[in-house]
Amino acid sequence: MHPHPHASPNAASPAAPHAPHAPPWDVLVVGGGINGVGICRDLAGRGWKVLLAEASDLAAQTSSSSTKLIHGGLRYLEHYEFALVRKALQEREVLLKSAPHLMWPLRFVLPHDPSMRPAWMIRAGLFLYDHLARREVLPGSRSVVLAGSALGQPLKPSYRRGFVYSDGWVDDARLVLANAMDALERGAELLTRSPVTAVQRQTAAQGGGWLATLQTPQGPRQVHARALVNAAGPWAESFLREVARPAQGEALATKHLRLVKGSHIVVPRRFTHDHAYIFQNPDKRIIFAIPYEQRFTLIGTTDVELAPAALAGLNRAAIDEQEIAYLCEQASRYFAQPLQREEVCWSYAGVRPLLDDVSGDPSAVTRDYLLETHADGAPLLTVWGGKITTYRKLAEEAADKLSALLGQARAPWTLGAHLPGGDLREWIGPPERPDRDFERLQNAVQRRHGWLPPALTQRLCRAYGARVERVLGQAGSARALGAEVAPGLYEAELQHLQREEWAFSAEDVLWRRSKLGLHYSAEQRQAVADWLAQNPA
Repeated sequence: MHPHPHASPNAASPAAPHAPHAPPWDVLVVGGGINGVGICRDLAGRGWKVLLAEASDLAAQTSSSSTKLIHGGLRYLEHYEFALVRKALQEREVLLKSAPHLMWPLRFVLPHDPSMRPAWMIRAGLFLYDHLARREVLPGSRSVVLAGSALGQPLKPSYRRGFVYSDGWVDDARLVLANAMDALERGAELLTRSPVTAVQRQTAAQGGGWLATLQTPQGPRQVHARALVNAAGPWAESFLREVARPAQGEALATKHLRLVKGSHIVVPRRFTHDHAYIFQNPDKRIIFAIPYEQRFTLIGTTDVELAPAALAGLNRAAIDEQEIAYLCEQASRYFAQPLQREEVCWSYAGVRPLLDDVSGDPSAVTRDYLLETHADGAPLLTVWGGKITTYRKLAEEAADKLSALLGQARAPWTLGAHLPGGDLREWIGPPERPDRDFERLQNAVQRRHGWLPPALTQRLCRAYGARVERVLGQAGSARALGAEVAPGLYEAELQHLQREEWAFSAEDVLWRRSKLGLHYSAEQRQAVADWLAQNPA
């Protein structure tokens, strides 16, 4: 491992014993998923001194394993979660405008199966979905005739009618990175591959706050912070019980998490249009079939409850054969061409940390979040639950609470703020609509860099938005980008990912900073790993 280039000059050295006075950090955030980096970004933008520690890579677990949707959660209406759905619907367009290169509108086709839910119920749900929050960008729902249409062509002929509605798509791992980069640029320090192995409240004589021990790639480091944020996702409860080690008689972990594994499969493209499908299953669950990476279809997700003990030593959640069979079977109820097991060319799984609301059915457990604070002694805030769509609002509320705990209210600022690469005005002038603005960006980059293959232009614009020239530099040809390590992946981009985006391994590059691993052969993926090994950051 190598020190991150953005680390502070003394980050590589074990810390000297702290003087028993004011902590050097205002807040230590534990966890580099979407909620952790979102909170870190918001706090840094308010002028607080923030350090974030992540045990692995940014977005290494749940936050890179979502269904990749910015959505209100249409099915949550059946569980009467109107407040959650409204909050999520309000956030959709806020997020779309903040980073139009990473998030964009997506239309969903819901084939009507009368044996599942009656048409009136679906119409009522879609009416609510359209009107619970104001829409400026996303069109409303409508009925659609599937028979004889492009939308109906991939489906069994028995599905003759349906409905179309709007939500959004997100590159989940890059959304985490964009928040991390923004936090860094606003003064935060972020350490990856640095698990927090112990935290301890300090007495007033010791300066108060928290003393944390981090195992960084360069060795142990002690960090003294006034407040602690537990944003460890699926590990939030075990972090409180096993690492924070509450004082005698103190219950830091007052809530419980339901750990629900969600798995997805990727198959060769099943349809050529740009809409996604939402399929209703006999078990009252739903799955999505979504256009993915140009040549593929993403299908998911499952809901498999895990015992907390399953997290111990878990490096990566993985799909099992029963889940693959379930997804193939449910998708085959709708697709005219049945889905075969051998078509699955990739899969991924993540563990969702859902706030335990005593629901029997894992798919019915609330996707809302709770921010719990402990103000006795050093302040502590724990994030229970949450979903990617509401991360910005969650972070804003957490920063409000922490500012109050730290004794100084500081104004929120992220509503209406762009994420890095999301402000396209330097390329396109005044914005119009996020989806059209991205097309204008792509056209402008192609005009300026006519030597770039159009497919590479699109990929780079999607990944880096208005900051695409931080990768391209002054290059006037592909040769100026250095060696082509794998198809469409040049040394200049790999160096950028190491320098600016905390990328160390081939997995970081191929499966989180991009999805190029899906397009490459084993030999091409190995070529990327070899280059990184020979050119450490």
